[in-house]
Amino acid sequence: MSDRWVAVLSGGLSHEREVSLRSGRRLSAALRSVGLVVEEWDADAQLLTRLRDHRPDAVVVALHGGEGENGSVQTILELVGVPFVGTDSRACRRAWDKPTAKGEIARAGLATPEWAVLPHATFRELGAKPVLDAMVEQFGLPLMLKPDQGGSALGAQVVREAADLPAAMVGCLAYGDTVLAERYVAGVEVAVTVVDGPDGPYALPPVEIVPENGIYDYTARYTAGLTDFHAPARLDEKAAQAVGELAVAAHRLLGLRDVSRTDAVVAADGTVHFLEVNVSPGLTETSLLPMAVEAAGASLGEIYAGLIERAVSR
Repeated sequence: MSDRWVAVLSGGLSHEREVSLRSGRRLSAALRSVGLVVEEWDADAQLLTRLRDHRPDAVVVALHGGEGENGSVQTILELVGVPFVGTDSRACRRAWDKPTAKGEIARAGLATPEWAVLPHATFRELGAKPVLDAMVEQFGLPLMLKPDQGGSALGAQVVREAADLPAAMVGCLAYGDTVLAERYVAGVEVAVTVVDGPDGPYALPPVEIVPENGIYDYTARYTAGLTDFHAPARLDEKAAQAVGELAVAAHRLLGLRDVSRTDAVVAADGTVHFLEVNVSPGLTETSLLPMAVEAAGASLGEIYAGLIERAVSR
């Protein structure tokens, strides 16, 4: 394994650049700890030149948001024939678009909160107030608003009062042209990492998320001390099994590969609701995947080294 060298792609130009750089640094250190030769590359205009002139054995995509998760960088890697860890470009596009992913999950008979997709133009053409009133009438309050694409909960907000909806909608639209509005489901929020192994995908222990202010937004995700985590989650055996099964089902249904993280909520009646899925989970000191790895008694470097070997052998 010591003669295997890989490039870890991080950075990029999305809103999540700084988080991605932190993920890249942590992953690189983990891979070096198990004997791999690692270079950290930014996803910039020099990427194709680097890939052609200094071709690595494999690339690990540690990009968050934008081109790192919507299939764009994956398409480039496929075009130049460089093996990479992560989901292929087509499945990335399915997972990146939250309504598309929710639709696949719902068609398979799995639970996900009711939702509506509202482009910015709808508010402009039909008037904001009647559209917002219709949302409240259909879904009630509180409501969950988030951009239809994107990660790290940028723009995501829970709205508990109708008077707060217009400002929340403006804040959400700052990160995209379309809003995904969901019926808010109260319960235990969990994240479940899925890893492809020799016998197929398997779930790591679920991580329970308890944000100080009640919502796991960008600040709560990446500021130490603002969220309590429990790994494994404080769930009974039945619920823990159910969230793992949901995450593996989502991984398979959406055609994901190597590693993914499903966010879900366990409602008071025990129903597990799919929220969204991430094809490039964070790897920072406050990220959920490393917590799940530790709870499983595994090593981040060893897991990703195994995924690198899978990518090279494809």
